Amino acid sequence: MAWPGELAATFIATLRDILPIAATIIGFQILVIRKPIVHPKRILAGFVYVLIGITLFLEGLKMALFPLGELMAQQLTDPAFIQIAEGVSVAPWNAYLWVYLFAASIGFATTLAEPSLIAVAIKAEEISGGAIHALGLRLAVSIGVSFGIALGTYRIVTGTELYLYIIVGYVVVIIQTVFAPKMIIGLAYDSGGVTTSTVTVPLVTALGLGLASTVPGRNPMLDGFGLIAFASLFPIIAVLGYTQIAEWRSRRARSAGKTE
Repeated sequence: MAWPGELAATFIATLRDILPIAATIIGFQILVIRKPIVHPKRILAGFVYVLIGITLFLEGLKMALFPLGELMAQQLTDPAFIQIAEGVSVAPWNAYLWVYLFAASIGFATTLAEPSLIAVAIKAEEISGGAIHALGLRLAVSIGVSFGIALGTYRIVTGTELYLYIIVGYVVVIIQTVFAPKMIIGLAYDSGGVTTSTVTVPLVTALGLGLASTVPGRNPMLDGFGLIAFASLFPIIAVLGYTQIAEWRSRRARSAGKTE
């Protein structure tokens, strides 16, 4: 199918997905709330913008981001690149250090640019009166995603079970939650959700599938998915850890001030 035909098919599919949302909102406004729709022309224009934006975004994913992620995984795992010794069919886990570094870098960069995270961080700074810094929160979440995706690629390379990492990770989260300041707990849990959005998910998914397709002995269906779970879990640990360290430093500074 030619590119215009693919774009038209994506547009129709997007329209089919958006119509129930519009019908629900308009239906509740007219039938339940029983009030006229305010600024109908502006709302209609907004829906058109959303429709066009999502269509172009989905088409862009298929044309650029998914192929790019898979290509990087193939190139970084190429036997010629990782220099596997003659007669060795399966490389050891430490032969894929560039894969881990790329995964960590792409996780950090895409999360830092994630629009949903930026919006949450700005709101958190506003509501907390500056007690929570937007940039500090974004950096903490980005570091968490970076570490999580790097660990997730290590899991794919080694073929270890996904549930082991998830169980241990949530045990750490539960322990942190008990000792973390109450004001940050909800925000920390939400931070794990906002990382799995428009910018991060396509590249991370493509990276996982590409890696599982090129590493010997791995199955894309069994091993290729799961990186998003790491990208959701480890930001929670990072944000809780960030606030716990900040609180500890604050208490230490107050104690030092009293002793003086």
